[in-house]
Amino acid sequence: MPDPAKKTIELRILRYQPGVDAAPSFGTFEVAGAENMSVLEALQTIKDTLDGSLSFRWSCRMAVCGSCGMMINGEPKLACSTFLRDLPPGPVTVEPLNNFPIERDLVISVGGFVKKIESIYPYIMPKEPKTVEQGPYRQTPAQLAAYESFSDCINCMLCYAACPQFGENPDFIGPGAMALLQRYNGDSRDAGRQKRLDTIHGENGVWSCTAVGICSEVCPKSVDPANAVNQNKTNSAFDFFLRFLRKE
Repeated sequence: MPDPAKKTIELRILRYQPGVDAAPSFGTFEVAGAENMSVLEALQTIKDTLDGSLSFRWSCRMAVCGSCGMMINGEPKLACSTFLRDLPPGPVTVEPLNNFPIERDLVISVGGFVKKIESIYPYIMPKEPKTVEQGPYRQTPAQLAAYESFSDCINCMLCYAACPQFGENPDFIGPGAMALLQRYNGDSRDAGRQKRLDTIHGENGVWSCTAVGICSEVCPKSVDPANAVNQNKTNSAFDFFLRFLRKE
């Protein structure tokens, strides 16, 4: 019987260098002994032994850093936690994440995403400033549970690659930023709720979401950004209602 550890798997990888290539095109590589490799390991093998010019991002190799997000057989996934043995037989297609500009090969430009994260004040604004001598800000387990799942986001951007609204409108704040916003707005120690809500009332904010929900389906950490979006819609509507009452 053939040794499955020696199985050769074909990878079709999108190659593109802006300013050099006229358009993106696919390069084909055969990796021997790839049956038990992750997609990231296969890419590293290609770079080390077949084509040193292949470009992609990676860091931790443990689904923690979020760096190696890419389209694998048309679906946004982390390359380090996607194993070739779990994919359908046949060539494996690897492309950069959808909806982002390509810097080179599988590397995307993340500048716009970082600006969205920065725009929602991603830090705690204490309700009551305390000195170190006064001790920590305390929370009950129930208060922690109100936002804990949203704090698991690793900024992998898979949800943005899956989001049809972000694909249509790159200015849409997107599911990842709204999950992070809810992480801080749901924190009992924080006093920045109003400033954050003001960032998502507009046409590129929370109301642009069309509630497809695929962002939660592709999230590798079960953050459930769709749930965060729904909470933000509720909070945004309630804030508008309160402002209307204050005008009376």
